[in-house]
Parts: sequence; C-alpha cells; structure tokens
Amino acid sequence: MPVSATNGINNLTQIANQAATGHANTLSITNNNDLTRSNTSTGAFQSLAQNENQFLALLTTQLKHQDPTSPMDNQALASELAQFSSVEQQVQTNKNLESLISLNEMAQLSQSNQLVGKIASVQTNTLPLQDRSASLEFSQPRGQNVAISVADTNGKVVKSLLVSATGNSQDWKWDGKDNDGNQLPDGAYSVAVKTADSAGNIYDVPFLVSGKITGVVRGSDGLYIEMGNALASMSAVKAERDPPASSASNNSGGGSENNKSQAGSKES
Repeated sequence: MPVSATNGINNLTQIANQAATGHANTLSITNNNDLTRSNTSTGAFQSLAQNENQFLALLTTQLKHQDPTSPMDNQALASELAQFSSVEQQVQTNKNLESLISLNEMAQLSQSNQLVGKIASVQTNTLPLQDRSASLEFSQPRGQNVAISVADTNGKVVKSLLVSATGNSQDWKWDGKDNDGNQLPDGAYSVAVKTADSAGNIYDVPFLVSGKITGVVRGSDGLYIEMGNALASMSAVKAERDPPASSASNNSGGGSENNKSQAGSKES
C-alpha cells in the first residue's frame, strides 16, 4: 500500500478514535438521579403559594397597625385585595395545569412501556453492549474505507478497526472484546464512525445503533429508553422491531465483525 494511502488510513483511524473519546465525556448512562422528574415547575407553584401567604400576612399586619386617624384609603384596600385574588387564582390554575401535565406524562410512559423487550434502532453515539453483543448500521459507497472506534466511559479507546463498505446498508457487530481480545463488561460505550474522500477529507458516517429496550423512564426533558445501562432519548428512536426468535445464537462471538473487516485492516 502506498505511503500516502497508509497515512490517510492512519489519520482516519486517529480521528475516529479522538471522536469516540470525545463522545465519552457526554455518554448517556442510566442514572436514577438524572431520571427523577424535574421539580422546577412545582417549586415555582410553591413560591407563588408562599407569596400569597406572605401577602395576606402583610395586609393583615398593615390593617392592624394602621393609624386610626388616617386609615387606609378604600380604593387602595380594594386594589390590594384584587391583587390578592389574582395571585390566588394563578396559584390554583398552575396547580391544575401541573396535574394535567403529570397525567399526560404518565399516560405516555404507560404506553411507551409496551416497547420493553423490543429492539430499537437509535440515532446516538452511545453503543449498548448487552449480553456481550452490540451492533450498529451504516451505509457507504462500495469499497469506501470506514473507521469504527469504541471508547469506554473513561474515554479509553477499546476497539478500533477499519472496514470496507459494501455499498448497501450493512451491520457491524461487536462481541465486546477489545483490541487485545479481552472480554469487556456489558454497559454503555461511546462509538464514532468516520470515512474519508479521495482528497483525504474526513466526514462523519451517519449510523444507527441497535439495542434491546429494557425500560422506559421519564427525565426532566422527556421520555428515555434504557438499553441495559445505556440511555437514549425517545425522540432518537428511529425504528423498533421484535427481537429474533433465537437471539442467543445470533449474538455469540464476533463473526459478523470479522466478516465485515476482512476487506479492511484492523488498527491496533
């Protein structure tokens, strides 16, 4: 292989490794502390209620200690009472609105729980390794070099290889073994997929990761699916399907990965 081509491949792999390491800093991992429903709106409602009570206490104190020779003007008193009534109505309206939002979110969560057990295709940089198996799908012109890099939660690149695109939609399967053949634990990993044109310009390759949905949770900004320890926004789910009849045999080893990488060279 010419030196220029070798340098181009090395550069492509290096950029993919850097991208996987960078994604690891924002890896989406299940964390119960992050999945509790935000209390921001509730806090605002409680603040309004407290202000209402303070307003009433101040008004009562003001009337109690007013100068008998110069009592509060009736119009001023009426204005303050009107403000009090307005605040009270706003508090009640907000409480009702909160109840409606909560009921709607619970209905969505209940409906989404039907996805548990299905296989999701998700647009995310988080690669779920489940039962020693992970996979992603991409498509590039036939013969195009594609670098795939996987990093752990510490940002360490654990898998890096080069594959040759088939020209069709193709799957890359990973058996969870690192570059040295060591079996890694199930969990969430960062993944990056890159390619380069004839001029050496490097681009991101669009891809979808696949994972078995093990749960649906509600976060502060919407619903999320869990794929083992990996977390992904419900809005990132592009498709879902029933799992194969015998997933155990399909998920064993790294045969698909090896078949895809025969046309390329593994970067150690």
